[in-house]
Amino acid sequence: MANKAIQMDKTPPRVLTIAGSDSGGGAGIQADLKVMEAHKVYGMSAITAVTSQNTLGVDSVQVMPPTFVAAQIDSVISDLGVDVIKTGMLATEEIVSCVAAQIRKHGVEKTVVDPVMIATSGSNLLDEKAHSAYILELLPLAYVLTPNVPEAIQLVAAAENKDRGDIGAHTIDDMRDLARRLHKLGPKNVLVKGGHLPFTKDRQPATSEEEKEIVVDVLFDGEQFYEVETPYSFSKNTHGTGCSLASAIASNLALFLPVPDAVRHAVYYVEGSINHSYPELGKGHGPLNHAFNTQRVPFVKGRFLDWLLEHPRVKGVWREYTHHEFVEQLGKGTLPIECFKYYLQQDYLYLVQFARANALAAYKATNMPDITASAEIILHIAKEMELHISYCASFGLSRNDLEDGKESMQTLAYSRYILDIGTSQSWLALQVALAACLHGYHHIAARLYAAPSTVRGEANPYWKWIENYVARDYVEAVERGRGLLERHVWAEGTTGIEALVEIFGRATELEGGFWGMGLEGPPGWKEKRLEN
Repeated sequence: MANKAIQMDKTPPRVLTIAGSDSGGGAGIQADLKVMEAHKVYGMSAITAVTSQNTLGVDSVQVMPPTFVAAQIDSVISDLGVDVIKTGMLATEEIVSCVAAQIRKHGVEKTVVDPVMIATSGSNLLDEKAHSAYILELLPLAYVLTPNVPEAIQLVAAAENKDRGDIGAHTIDDMRDLARRLHKLGPKNVLVKGGHLPFTKDRQPATSEEEKEIVVDVLFDGEQFYEVETPYSFSKNTHGTGCSLASAIASNLALFLPVPDAVRHAVYYVEGSINHSYPELGKGHGPLNHAFNTQRVPFVKGRFLDWLLEHPRVKGVWREYTHHEFVEQLGKGTLPIECFKYYLQQDYLYLVQFARANALAAYKATNMPDITASAEIILHIAKEMELHISYCASFGLSRNDLEDGKESMQTLAYSRYILDIGTSQSWLALQVALAACLHGYHHIAARLYAAPSTVRGEANPYWKWIENYVARDYVEAVERGRGLLERHVWAEGTTGIEALVEIFGRATELEGGFWGMGLEGPPGWKEKRLEN
Protein backbone atom coordinates (compact mmCIF):
# COMPACT_ATOMS: atom_id res chain seq x y z
CA MET A 1 0.00 0.00 0.00
CA ALA A 2 1.48 3.34 -1.03
CA ASN A 3 2.19 5.91 1.64
CA LYS A 4 0.12 9.05 1.47
CA ALA A 5 1.53 12.43 2.39
CA ILE A 6 0.16 13.83 5.63
CA GLN A 7 -2.06 16.82 4.85
CA MET A 8 -2.30 19.64 7.39
CA ASP A 9 -5.84 20.88 7.78
CA LYS A 10 -5.15 24.62 7.80
CA THR A 11 -2.72 27.32 6.78
CA PRO A 12 -0.07 27.75 9.47
CA PRO A 13 0.67 31.14 11.03
CA ARG A 14 3.17 32.85 8.69
CA VAL A 15 6.02 35.11 9.75
CA LEU A 16 8.39 36.87 7.35
CA THR A 17 11.80 37.97 8.60
CA ILE A 18 13.49 40.77 6.69
CA ALA A 19 17.05 40.76 7.96
CA GLY A 20 20.69 39.98 7.34
CA SER A 21 22.30 36.58 7.06
CA ASP A 22 24.67 35.37 9.78
CA SER A 23 27.13 32.78 8.45
CA GLY A 24 27.70 31.57 12.00
CA GLY A 25 24.01 30.73 12.39
CA GLY A 26 23.53 32.46 15.74
CA ALA A 27 21.76 35.65 14.68
CA GLY A 28 20.01 37.16 11.67
CA ILE A 29 17.68 35.16 9.51
CA GLN A 30 19.24 31.87 10.61
CA ALA A 31 18.30 32.54 14.23
CA ASP A 32 14.90 33.94 13.21
CA LEU A 33 13.94 30.81 11.29
CA LYS A 34 15.07 28.55 14.14
CA VAL A 35 12.92 30.54 16.56
CA MET A 36 9.91 30.32 14.25
CA GLU A 37 10.31 26.57 13.90
CA ALA A 38 10.50 26.22 17.68
CA HIS A 39 7.23 28.18 17.95
CA LYS A 40 5.52 26.06 15.29
CA VAL A 41 4.92 28.91 12.86
CA TYR A 42 5.93 28.98 9.19
CA GLY A 43 9.03 31.12 8.72
CA MET A 44 9.97 32.95 5.50
CA SER A 45 12.85 35.30 4.75
CA ALA A 46 14.00 38.25 2.69
CA ILE A 47 17.76 38.82 2.97
CA THR A 48 18.99 42.41 3.25
CA ALA A 49 22.70 41.70 3.66
CA VAL A 50 25.07 38.75 3.74
CA THR A 51 27.66 38.85 6.51
CA SER A 52 30.84 36.93 7.05
CA GLN A 53 30.79 36.46 10.82
CA ASN A 54 31.19 34.08 13.73
CA THR A 55 31.02 34.31 17.52
CA LEU A 56 34.05 36.62 17.57
CA GLY A 57 32.63 39.29 15.30
CA VAL A 58 31.65 40.45 11.82
CA ASP A 59 34.44 40.28 9.23
CA SER A 60 32.65 41.73 6.23
CA VAL A 61 29.20 42.69 4.95
CA GLN A 62 27.72 42.49 1.46
CA VAL A 63 24.55 44.60 1.28
CA MET A 64 21.78 43.55 -1.10
CA PRO A 65 20.39 46.05 -3.63
CA PRO A 66 17.08 47.52 -2.36
CA THR A 67 15.34 46.37 -5.56
CA PHE A 68 16.37 42.78 -4.80
CA VAL A 69 15.12 43.09 -1.20
CA ALA A 70 11.78 44.36 -2.54
CA ALA A 71 11.65 41.49 -5.06
CA GLN A 72 12.10 38.93 -2.30
CA ILE A 73 9.32 40.47 -0.21
CA ASP A 74 6.95 40.65 -3.19
CA SER A 75 7.71 37.07 -4.17
CA VAL A 76 6.98 35.70 -0.71
CA ILE A 77 3.85 37.68 0.12
CA SER A 78 2.23 37.39 -3.32
CA ASP A 79 2.26 33.61 -3.09
CA LEU A 80 2.45 32.52 0.56
CA GLY A 81 0.90 35.51 2.30
CA VAL A 82 2.05 36.80 5.68
CA ASP A 83 0.58 37.38 9.14
CA VAL A 84 3.47 39.15 10.86
CA ILE A 85 6.68 40.75 9.60
CA LYS A 86 9.83 40.95 11.70
CA THR A 87 12.61 43.32 10.61
CA GLY A 88 16.21 43.01 11.74
CA MET A 89 19.40 44.28 10.16
CA LEU A 90 18.39 46.71 7.40
CA ALA A 91 21.90 48.12 6.92
CA THR A 92 21.23 51.26 4.83
CA GLU A 93 18.88 54.19 4.48
CA GLU A 94 17.73 52.91 1.07
CA ILE A 95 16.79 49.47 2.43
CA VAL A 96 14.93 50.99 5.40
CA SER A 97 12.88 53.10 2.98
CA CYS A 98 12.35 50.11 0.69
CA VAL A 99 11.09 47.90 3.54
CA ALA A 100 8.75 50.62 4.82
CA ALA A 101 7.32 50.99 1.32
CA GLN A 102 6.76 47.24 1.04
CA ILE A 103 4.95 47.10 4.40
CA ARG A 104 2.64 49.88 3.23
CA LYS A 105 2.17 48.29 -0.19
CA HIS A 106 1.09 44.93 1.21
CA GLY A 107 -0.93 46.40 4.08
CA VAL A 108 0.78 44.35 6.79
CA GLU A 109 -0.65 45.48 10.14
CA LYS A 110 1.67 43.63 12.50
CA THR A 111 5.36 44.38 12.14
CA VAL A 112 7.93 43.77 14.86
CA VAL A 113 10.80 46.20 14.31
CA ASP A 114 14.11 45.26 15.89
CA PRO A 115 16.33 48.30 15.22
CA VAL A 116 19.55 46.36 14.76
CA MET A 117 22.40 48.85 15.02
CA ILE A 118 25.28 47.12 16.79
CA ALA A 119 26.05 43.40 17.03
CA THR A 120 26.68 41.68 20.39
CA SER A 121 30.36 41.59 19.39
CA GLY A 122 30.35 45.40 18.98
CA SER A 123 30.31 45.55 15.17
CA ASN A 124 28.29 48.37 13.60
CA LEU A 125 25.38 47.03 11.51
CA LEU A 126 23.53 50.20 10.48
CA ASP A 127 24.60 53.23 8.48
CA GLU A 128 24.04 56.34 10.61
CA LYS A 129 22.26 58.00 7.66
CA ALA A 130 19.53 55.36 8.09
CA HIS A 131 18.44 56.74 11.47
CA SER A 132 16.18 59.38 9.96
CA ALA A 133 14.56 56.81 7.64
CA TYR A 134 13.88 54.60 10.63
CA ILE A 135 12.28 57.46 12.54
CA LEU A 136 10.25 58.99 9.72
CA GLU A 137 9.28 55.93 7.69
CA LEU A 138 9.56 52.66 9.62
CA LEU A 139 8.72 53.45 13.25
CA PRO A 140 5.23 54.77 12.42
CA LEU A 141 4.50 51.35 10.87
CA ALA A 142 5.79 49.33 13.83
CA TYR A 143 3.32 47.28 15.83
CA VAL A 144 6.05 46.45 18.34
CA LEU A 145 9.42 48.23 18.50
CA THR A 146 12.13 46.31 20.39
CA PRO A 147 15.26 48.42 21.05
CA ASN A 148 17.74 47.66 23.79
CA VAL A 149 18.75 50.59 25.99
CA PRO A 150 21.66 51.82 23.79
CA GLU A 151 19.47 51.59 20.66
CA ALA A 152 16.62 53.40 22.43
CA ILE A 153 19.00 56.21 23.40
CA GLN A 154 20.35 56.37 19.86
CA LEU A 155 16.88 56.64 18.31
CA VAL A 156 15.66 59.22 20.82
CA ALA A 157 18.82 61.30 20.34
CA ALA A 158 18.41 61.24 16.55
CA ALA A 159 14.68 62.08 16.74
CA GLU A 160 15.16 64.93 19.21
CA ASN A 161 18.45 66.17 17.68
CA LYS A 162 20.31 65.66 20.95
CA ASP A 163 23.65 64.22 21.93
CA ARG A 164 23.46 60.63 23.15
CA GLY A 165 25.42 61.55 26.26
CA ASP A 166 22.65 63.95 27.30
CA ILE A 167 20.12 61.11 27.53
CA GLY A 168 20.61 59.12 30.73
CA ALA A 169 19.38 55.60 31.35
CA HIS A 170 20.17 54.21 34.79
CA THR A 171 16.84 53.28 36.36
CA ILE A 172 13.54 51.64 35.46
CA ASP A 173 11.96 55.10 35.44
CA ASP A 174 14.57 56.11 32.82
CA MET A 175 13.57 53.08 30.72
CA ARG A 176 9.92 54.11 31.01
CA ASP A 177 10.84 57.61 29.87
CA LEU A 178 12.66 56.21 26.82
CA ALA A 179 9.61 54.07 25.99
CA ARG A 180 7.31 57.12 26.21
CA ARG A 181 9.54 59.20 23.96
CA LEU A 182 9.84 56.43 21.38
CA HIS A 183 6.08 55.83 21.44
CA LYS A 184 5.57 59.43 20.32
CA LEU A 185 7.41 58.52 17.10
CA GLY A 186 4.57 56.24 16.00
CA PRO A 187 5.00 52.62 17.18
CA LYS A 188 1.88 51.15 18.76
CA ASN A 189 3.94 49.32 21.38
CA VAL A 190 7.51 49.91 22.58
CA LEU A 191 9.59 47.31 24.40
CA VAL A 192 12.78 48.69 25.92
CA LYS A 193 14.99 45.68 26.65
CA GLY A 194 16.99 45.82 29.85
CA GLY A 195 19.81 43.37 29.19
CA HIS A 196 22.37 46.20 29.11
CA LEU A 197 21.07 47.65 32.39
CA PRO A 198 21.08 44.97 35.14
CA PHE A 199 19.68 45.71 38.58
CA THR A 200 19.98 44.41 42.11
CA LYS A 201 17.13 42.34 43.51
CA ASP A 202 15.53 45.52 44.94
CA ARG A 203 15.71 47.14 41.48
CA GLN A 204 18.60 49.47 42.12
CA PRO A 205 21.28 49.94 39.41
CA ALA A 206 23.97 47.28 39.77
CA THR A 207 27.40 48.83 40.33
CA SER A 208 29.44 45.59 40.27
CA GLU A 209 29.32 42.12 38.78
CA GLU A 210 28.24 40.70 42.13
CA GLU A 211 25.25 43.04 42.31
CA LYS A 212 23.83 42.00 38.93
CA GLU A 213 20.77 39.97 39.88
CA ILE A 214 17.82 40.83 37.64
CA VAL A 215 16.94 42.24 34.23
CA VAL A 216 13.72 44.18 33.65
CA ASP A 217 12.17 44.66 30.20
CA VAL A 218 9.68 47.55 29.98
CA LEU A 219 6.71 47.48 27.58
CA PHE A 220 4.56 50.56 26.90
CA ASP A 221 1.39 50.56 24.80
CA GLY A 222 0.69 54.29 25.01
CA GLU A 223 -1.44 53.95 28.13
CA GLN A 224 -0.07 51.23 30.36
CA PHE A 225 3.36 49.94 31.32
CA TYR A 226 4.13 46.24 31.67
CA GLU A 227 7.33 44.82 33.10
CA VAL A 228 8.93 41.40 32.68
CA GLU A 229 11.57 40.52 35.28
CA THR A 230 14.05 37.68 34.78
CA PRO A 231 17.27 36.64 36.53
CA TYR A 232 20.44 38.21 35.15
CA SER A 233 22.47 35.68 33.17
CA PHE A 234 26.26 35.63 33.37
CA SER A 235 26.44 33.39 30.30
CA LYS A 236 28.68 34.57 27.45
CA ASN A 237 26.34 32.82 25.02
CA THR A 238 24.19 35.80 24.10
CA HIS A 239 24.88 36.11 20.37
CA GLY A 240 21.59 36.80 18.61
CA THR A 241 19.44 37.49 21.68
CA GLY A 242 17.84 40.59 20.11
CA CYS A 243 17.00 38.79 16.86
CA SER A 244 15.66 35.82 18.77
CA LEU A 245 13.47 37.89 21.09
CA ALA A 246 11.92 39.89 18.23
CA SER A 247 11.26 36.70 16.25
CA ALA A 248 9.69 35.04 19.27
CA ILE A 249 7.42 38.06 19.77
CA ALA A 250 6.47 37.97 16.06
CA SER A 251 5.76 34.23 16.29
CA ASN A 252 3.58 34.72 19.37
CA LEU A 253 1.66 37.52 17.66
CA ALA A 254 1.08 35.20 14.69
CA LEU A 255 -0.33 32.72 17.22
CA PHE A 256 -2.82 35.45 18.28
CA LEU A 257 -1.35 36.21 21.70
CA PRO A 258 -2.01 39.74 23.02
CA VAL A 259 1.09 41.93 22.97
CA PRO A 260 1.88 41.73 26.74
CA ASP A 261 1.60 37.92 26.64
CA ALA A 262 3.55 37.70 23.38
CA VAL A 263 6.37 39.70 24.94
CA ARG A 264 6.39 37.84 28.26
CA HIS A 265 6.46 34.42 26.61
CA ALA A 266 9.20 35.57 24.25
CA VAL A 267 11.34 36.83 27.13
CA TYR A 268 10.98 33.51 28.95
CA TYR A 269 11.81 31.64 25.73
CA VAL A 270 15.04 33.60 25.27
CA GLU A 271 15.88 33.07 28.94
CA GLY A 272 15.58 29.33 28.38
CA SER A 273 17.57 29.50 25.12
CA ILE A 274 20.45 31.17 26.95
CA ASN A 275 20.28 28.86 29.97
CA HIS A 276 20.40 25.79 27.73
CA SER A 277 22.96 27.08 25.23
CA TYR A 278 25.96 25.01 24.19
CA PRO A 279 28.79 25.93 26.60
CA GLU A 280 31.75 25.45 24.26
CA LEU A 281 30.38 26.38 20.83
CA GLY A 282 32.55 29.19 19.50
CA LYS A 283 35.38 31.19 21.07
CA GLY A 284 33.41 34.41 21.59
CA HIS A 285 29.80 35.21 22.36
CA GLY A 286 28.23 31.83 21.62
CA PRO A 287 24.78 31.25 20.11
CA LEU A 288 21.59 30.35 21.93
CA ASN A 289 19.97 26.93 21.88
CA HIS A 290 16.83 27.86 19.96
CA ALA A 291 15.47 24.32 20.04
CA PHE A 292 15.70 23.80 23.81
CA ASN A 293 11.91 23.74 24.20
CA THR A 294 11.61 20.89 21.70
CA GLN A 295 14.51 18.86 23.08
CA ARG A 296 13.33 18.36 26.65
CA VAL A 297 10.23 20.16 27.86
CA PRO A 298 8.27 23.05 26.31
CA PHE A 299 9.05 25.49 29.13
CA VAL A 300 12.00 27.16 30.84
CA LYS A 301 13.43 25.50 33.93
CA GLY A 302 11.64 26.91 36.98
CA ARG A 303 8.70 28.20 34.92
CA PHE A 304 6.47 25.13 34.60
CA LEU A 305 3.67 26.83 36.53
CA ASP A 306 3.84 29.95 34.31
CA TRP A 307 3.67 27.73 31.22
CA LEU A 308 0.87 25.66 32.73
CA LEU A 309 -1.35 28.67 33.47
CA GLU A 310 -1.05 29.80 29.84
CA HIS A 311 -1.78 26.34 28.38
CA PRO A 312 -4.97 26.31 26.27
CA ARG A 313 -6.47 23.58 28.49
CA VAL A 314 -5.91 25.67 31.60
CA LYS A 315 -5.95 29.38 30.72
CA GLY A 316 -9.72 29.80 30.40
CA VAL A 317 -10.73 27.71 33.41
CA TRP A 318 -8.01 29.32 35.53
CA ARG A 319 -9.45 32.75 34.81
CA GLU A 320 -12.98 31.52 35.58
CA TYR A 321 -11.70 30.15 38.90
CA THR A 322 -9.61 33.17 39.92
CA HIS A 323 -12.19 35.76 38.77
CA HIS A 324 -15.33 33.88 39.88
CA GLU A 325 -18.28 35.98 41.00
CA PHE A 326 -17.88 34.54 44.52
CA VAL A 327 -14.33 35.96 44.60
CA GLU A 328 -15.40 39.32 43.17
CA GLN A 329 -18.07 39.65 45.87
CA LEU A 330 -15.47 38.85 48.54
CA GLY A 331 -13.42 41.80 47.30
CA LYS A 332 -16.43 44.13 47.33
CA GLY A 333 -17.67 42.81 50.67
CA THR A 334 -21.10 42.13 49.14
CA LEU A 335 -21.25 38.33 49.45
CA PRO A 336 -24.22 37.28 51.64
CA ILE A 337 -23.00 36.18 55.06
CA GLU A 338 -24.91 32.88 54.83
CA CYS A 339 -23.03 32.04 51.63
CA PHE A 340 -19.69 32.78 53.25
CA LYS A 341 -20.52 30.75 56.36
CA TYR A 342 -21.47 27.78 54.18
CA TYR A 343 -18.24 28.17 52.24
CA LEU A 344 -16.24 28.26 55.50
CA GLN A 345 -17.87 25.05 56.69
CA GLN A 346 -17.23 23.27 53.40
CA ASP A 347 -13.69 24.63 53.22
CA TYR A 348 -12.96 23.17 56.65
CA LEU A 349 -14.24 19.78 55.53
CA TYR A 350 -12.17 20.04 52.36
CA LEU A 351 -9.03 20.91 54.33
CA VAL A 352 -9.35 17.61 56.20
CA GLN A 353 -9.15 15.78 52.87
CA PHE A 354 -6.42 18.15 51.66
CA ALA A 355 -4.33 17.15 54.68
CA ARG A 356 -5.00 13.47 53.93
CA ALA A 357 -3.84 13.99 50.35
CA ASN A 358 -0.59 15.55 51.56
CA ALA A 359 -0.11 12.67 53.97
CA LEU A 360 -0.55 10.37 50.98
CA ALA A 361 2.08 12.43 49.14
CA ALA A 362 4.48 11.90 52.05
CA TYR A 363 3.81 8.16 51.85
CA LYS A 364 4.43 8.10 48.10
CA ALA A 365 7.63 10.19 48.34
CA THR A 366 10.91 8.27 48.16
CA ASN A 367 13.34 10.69 49.80
CA MET A 368 13.48 12.62 53.06
CA PRO A 369 13.37 16.16 51.59
CA ASP A 370 10.08 15.39 49.81
CA ILE A 371 8.66 13.58 52.84
CA THR A 372 9.65 16.54 55.03
CA ALA A 373 8.10 19.01 52.58
CA SER A 374 4.75 17.17 52.70
CA ALA A 375 4.94 17.01 56.50
CA GLU A 376 5.54 20.77 56.67
CA ILE A 377 2.54 21.40 54.43
CA ILE A 378 0.37 19.21 56.72
CA LEU A 379 1.56 21.17 59.76
CA HIS A 380 0.70 24.39 57.91
CA ILE A 381 -2.79 23.01 57.13
CA ALA A 382 -3.26 22.12 60.81
CA LYS A 383 -2.29 25.67 61.78
CA GLU A 384 -4.56 27.07 59.09
CA MET A 385 -7.48 24.96 60.38
CA GLU A 386 -7.03 26.31 63.92
CA LEU A 387 -7.04 29.85 62.53
CA HIS A 388 -10.04 28.80 60.45
CA ILE A 389 -11.92 27.79 63.63
CA SER A 390 -11.02 31.08 65.32
CA TYR A 391 -12.04 33.05 62.22
CA CYS A 392 -15.30 31.11 61.87
CA ALA A 393 -16.21 31.93 65.47
CA SER A 394 -16.47 35.59 64.42
CA PHE A 395 -19.26 34.48 62.07
CA GLY A 396 -21.05 32.43 64.74
CA LEU A 397 -19.70 29.04 63.66
CA SER A 398 -18.34 26.73 66.36
CA ARG A 399 -15.88 23.86 65.95
CA ASN A 400 -18.82 21.45 66.22
CA ASP A 401 -20.68 23.32 63.47
CA LEU A 402 -17.69 22.82 61.21
CA GLU A 403 -16.90 19.22 62.08
CA ASP A 404 -20.52 18.03 62.08
CA GLY A 405 -21.30 19.54 58.70
CA LYS A 406 -22.25 17.41 55.74
CA GLU A 407 -19.97 17.53 52.70
CA SER A 408 -21.63 19.05 49.66
CA MET A 409 -21.49 17.25 46.33
CA GLN A 410 -18.89 19.76 45.12
CA THR A 411 -16.69 19.14 48.19
CA LEU A 412 -17.02 15.40 47.74
CA ALA A 413 -16.24 15.55 44.01
CA TYR A 414 -13.18 17.77 44.40
CA SER A 415 -11.59 16.16 47.45
CA ARG A 416 -12.16 12.61 46.21
CA TYR A 417 -10.77 13.52 42.79
CA ILE A 418 -7.51 14.56 44.44
CA LEU A 419 -7.39 11.45 46.61
CA ASP A 420 -8.12 9.29 43.58
CA ILE A 421 -5.21 10.87 41.70
CA GLY A 422 -3.05 10.20 44.75
CA THR A 423 -3.96 6.54 45.00
CA SER A 424 -3.97 5.69 41.29
CA GLN A 425 -1.21 7.86 39.85
CA SER A 426 2.30 9.13 40.62
CA TRP A 427 3.56 11.36 43.39
CA LEU A 428 4.07 14.15 40.82
CA ALA A 429 0.50 13.81 39.52
CA LEU A 430 -0.78 14.26 43.07
CA GLN A 431 1.34 17.38 43.55
CA VAL A 432 -0.11 18.85 40.34
CA ALA A 433 -3.65 18.06 41.52
CA LEU A 434 -2.98 19.85 44.82
CA ALA A 435 -1.38 22.87 43.13
CA ALA A 436 -4.62 24.46 41.88
CA CYS A 437 -5.78 25.09 45.44
CA LEU A 438 -2.42 26.09 46.92
CA HIS A 439 -1.49 28.57 44.19
CA GLY A 440 -4.99 29.67 43.28
CA TYR A 441 -5.85 31.03 46.72
CA HIS A 442 -2.68 33.11 46.83
CA HIS A 443 -3.21 34.31 43.25
CA ILE A 444 -6.77 35.40 44.08
CA ALA A 445 -5.90 37.05 47.38
CA ALA A 446 -2.89 38.88 45.89
CA ARG A 447 -5.05 40.23 43.06
CA LEU A 448 -7.79 41.39 45.43
CA TYR A 449 -5.26 42.83 47.88
CA ALA A 450 -3.72 44.97 45.12
CA ALA A 451 -6.98 45.96 43.37
CA PRO A 452 -8.07 49.59 43.98
CA SER A 453 -11.72 48.44 43.82
CA THR A 454 -11.36 46.08 46.81
CA VAL A 455 -13.06 47.30 49.99
CA ARG A 456 -10.55 47.22 52.85
CA GLY A 457 -10.46 46.99 56.61
CA GLU A 458 -13.52 46.83 58.82
CA ALA A 459 -15.76 48.00 56.00
CA ASN A 460 -15.31 44.56 54.40
CA PRO A 461 -16.21 41.52 56.55
CA TYR A 462 -14.01 39.39 54.27
CA TRP A 463 -10.89 41.54 54.33
CA LYS A 464 -9.22 39.27 56.89
CA TRP A 465 -9.77 36.30 54.56
CA ILE A 466 -7.88 38.18 51.84
CA GLU A 467 -5.08 39.08 54.27
CA ASN A 468 -4.69 35.45 55.39
CA TYR A 469 -3.70 34.31 51.89
CA VAL A 470 -1.13 37.05 51.30
CA ALA A 471 0.41 36.62 54.77
CA ARG A 472 4.08 35.67 54.94
CA ASP A 473 3.50 32.13 56.24
CA TYR A 474 1.10 31.30 53.41
CA VAL A 475 3.40 32.89 50.80
CA GLU A 476 6.26 30.75 52.14
CA ALA A 477 4.08 27.63 51.84
CA VAL A 478 3.26 28.58 48.24
CA GLU A 479 6.95 29.10 47.44
CA ARG A 480 7.88 25.73 48.98
CA GLY A 481 5.12 24.03 47.03
CA ARG A 482 6.20 25.66 43.80
CA GLY A 483 9.85 24.79 44.31
CA LEU A 484 8.94 21.17 44.96
CA LEU A 485 6.77 21.02 41.85
CA GLU A 486 9.27 22.76 39.55
CA ARG A 487 12.16 20.51 40.58
CA HIS A 488 10.27 17.28 40.00
CA VAL A 489 8.58 18.31 36.74
CA TRP A 490 11.96 19.27 35.33
CA ALA A 491 13.51 15.99 36.44
CA GLU A 492 10.61 14.10 34.88
CA GLY A 493 11.18 15.63 31.43
CA THR A 494 8.56 15.29 28.69
CA THR A 495 7.07 12.09 30.11
CA GLY A 496 3.37 12.58 30.78
CA ILE A 497 3.38 16.40 30.61
CA GLU A 498 0.02 16.58 28.83
CA ALA A 499 -1.51 14.21 31.40
CA LEU A 500 -0.34 16.58 34.15
CA VAL A 501 -1.91 19.50 32.27
CA GLU A 502 -5.23 17.63 32.19
CA ILE A 503 -5.06 16.87 35.92
CA PHE A 504 -4.40 20.52 36.76
CA GLY A 505 -7.14 21.68 34.38
CA ARG A 506 -9.68 19.32 35.97
CA ALA A 507 -8.68 20.34 39.50
CA THR A 508 -9.07 23.99 38.48
CA GLU A 509 -12.57 23.31 37.14
CA LEU A 510 -13.49 21.65 40.44
CA GLU A 511 -12.13 24.67 42.33
CA GLY A 512 -14.43 26.86 40.26
CA GLY A 513 -17.30 24.55 41.15
CA PHE A 514 -16.42 25.00 44.82
CA TRP A 515 -16.86 28.77 44.45
CA GLY A 516 -20.16 28.17 42.66
CA MET A 517 -21.33 26.07 45.61
CA GLY A 518 -20.42 28.89 47.99
CA LEU A 519 -22.27 31.44 45.86
CA GLU A 520 -25.42 29.29 45.93
CA GLY A 521 -25.19 29.03 49.70
CA PRO A 522 -26.56 26.24 51.94
CA PRO A 523 -29.46 24.18 50.61
CA GLY A 524 -32.79 25.93 51.12
CA TRP A 525 -31.44 29.16 52.60
CA LYS A 526 -32.74 31.36 49.79
CA GLU A 527 -36.24 29.96 50.20
CA LYS A 528 -36.13 30.55 53.96
CA ARG A 529 -34.98 34.12 53.40
CA LEU A 530 -37.92 34.74 51.05
CA GLU A 531 -40.34 33.27 53.60
CA ASN A 532 -39.05 35.63 56.26
